[in-house]
Amino acid sequence: MLPPNSIINVNAHLHTPYSFSAFENLTDALDQAVRENVNVIGINDFYTTDGYLEWHDESLKRRLFPLFNIEMISLQEEDQTAGIRVNDPNNPGRTYLSGKGLRYPAFFSEPYASLLDGVRLASNLQVERMCQKLNELPEMKKSGFYLDFERIKSELTKGSVRERHLAKALRMEVYRQMNDGAEAISAFFEQLFGGKPLKSGVNNHAAVENEIRANLLKAGGPAFIPEDPSTFLPFGTVCEMILAAGGIPTYPFLADDPKGEFTDFERDLEKAAAILKQRNIFSVEFITPRNSPETLEKYVNYLPANGFIVTFGTEHNTPAPEPIELFARGSTPLSDRLKQINYESACVIASHQERVKNGLSGYVAYNGLPELSYREDFVSEGNDLIHKTLNIII
Repeated sequence: MLPPNSIINVNAHLHTPYSFSAFENLTDALDQAVRENVNVIGINDFYTTDGYLEWHDESLKRRLFPLFNIEMISLQEEDQTAGIRVNDPNNPGRTYLSGKGLRYPAFFSEPYASLLDGVRLASNLQVERMCQKLNELPEMKKSGFYLDFERIKSELTKGSVRERHLAKALRMEVYRQMNDGAEAISAFFEQLFGGKPLKSGVNNHAAVENEIRANLLKAGGPAFIPEDPSTFLPFGTVCEMILAAGGIPTYPFLADDPKGEFTDFERDLEKAAAILKQRNIFSVEFITPRNSPETLEKYVNYLPANGFIVTFGTEHNTPAPEPIELFARGSTPLSDRLKQINYESACVIASHQERVKNGLSGYVAYNGLPELSYREDFVSEGNDLIHKTLNIII
């Protein structure tokens, strides 16, 4: 266990504009991290490592330690068949996975590079079809609104288009044409939402975009297009991809929602941990603002003692501006013990990615099994590496 004075604030899961993000620019995230004294910072975009170079260079300029991660959605057919909701509360079997501490510079060998390209292409095509359905809505045509998908892709994204980009583009176009007239904007969205009034004030851009997404682009909405099931790679394949890229397969716990409810898979912590280990997953993470302090204490204190490293993040993959500093639900500060677990786990990842970068064996082998008996060595090595990096004046 590291001494308390060596503990550094970590946020190991942040999305950037290379997928979708609350930040207009990648550097906005890093500047906010500096202001909030969060010095170890992990990029964690969906299906892409394109932001790694900028993340690396701009982090070091600000004396931040960069972690290189990725997020993907997999399908666990066994759970789907059994109707078990894993970490997607609405779709049995669908399982989000992160890869932590990938090789830098990033490299996916074949067949994984082509698989990843295929998933990105399918995702963009789905959103393009949603854009077409939006443009076909009578209320859109009547009011003269039209969304140009290629322009959205060019001006609002780094190449990966998600439904949140559509919501943002529509909100921007309506505001532009209606000259920010609050009454006219509210009236138009009420019409577009089938008579359902806009709940948010028009100046709350993030909330308006969330309403657009919920009313038009999610299941049951008039512009919704379901995802092609073939685009969800098997759970085992995604783990293989992460390992081949030098990373550590990591399970993101959804944990308790505001009603105190859990998914089928996560409700029994001991059983979930045992199944994860059977599937060669020995790293987990939590997006702490969505969980109660009590749940975080229970889950996070149990998992390291049972063979897992545990990191925290905030995602920032919605339009809403939020702190990068970590809190539990309701802006509740994390305990010193939780901060220590997060930091020591980040040290393992830091050591792992540095070793893999230099062609050495990391914390997990190619088969996904961790070096549990050497975990404290990875903690110590990662701690030294982080402190050395943060003390370098760029």
